[in-house]
Amino acid sequence: MEEVKQEENSTTTQNNENQSQANVQSENAEQGATSEQQAQCEQCSNEQKCSNEQDTNASAENCSSENGESAKNEEATGDNAKEPTDAEKIELLTKEIAELKDQQLRRAADFDNFRKRSFKEKQEAVEYANANLLADLLESLDNFDRTIEASSTAQDVKSIVDGIKMVNQSLVQMLESKYGLSSYGAEGDEFDPDIHEAIGRAEEDVEKETLKQVYLKGYKLKDKVIRNAKVMVSVPK
Repeated sequence: MEEVKQEENSTTTQNNENQSQANVQSENAEQGATSEQQAQCEQCSNEQKCSNEQDTNASAENCSSENGESAKNEEATGDNAKEPTDAEKIELLTKEIAELKDQQLRRAADFDNFRKRSFKEKQEAVEYANANLLADLLESLDNFDRTIEASSTAQDVKSIVDGIKMVNQSLVQMLESKYGLSSYGAEGDEFDPDIHEAIGRAEEDVEKETLKQVYLKGYKLKDKVIRNAKVMVSVPK
């Protein structure tokens, strides 16, 4: 009986071991299948990624190619636009020549008008340079007219002389103060050939040449002599 039990136990143990080995093998098979499935999934995913990358690269290449062709077309269009025909060039040059001629004619006309205007202004300045002076002299002229009228009925000659002296003083004062006119030349002054004109000479007991007599006074406009004094000169013996 004991031997039968031992055999049964041995059989049971062996069966259990076989069952365990079968279970392990089944689990290993399942794990292997799972691993294979995962590997296949990863491979499929990688293939899909590669496919997507290839599609992207292809799209980028197509876009680049299209852009290059567009750029070439634009460059070709630009080249065509920058290169006018001979007729267009001739037309442009003709317009430029016409514009330059018009500018030249305008400048010539402006210069001619400026020259005429300048000449006219200069001529007027010369012709009317003494207008202010003459206007100031009119007052003295009026005073002389009044003096002449008064002399026709005057009983006293001295009054006429006084009137003439007043007119003379007024005229001299106006010329000196307003225009810088001054007279020079008096008896006893030293003779200066630059401002005096000697019309005669007389030897006398003098140390140097002096003015003996003034026939006509000299005048200066500021520092410029406008008329030399005409004088008789005394010279040493």
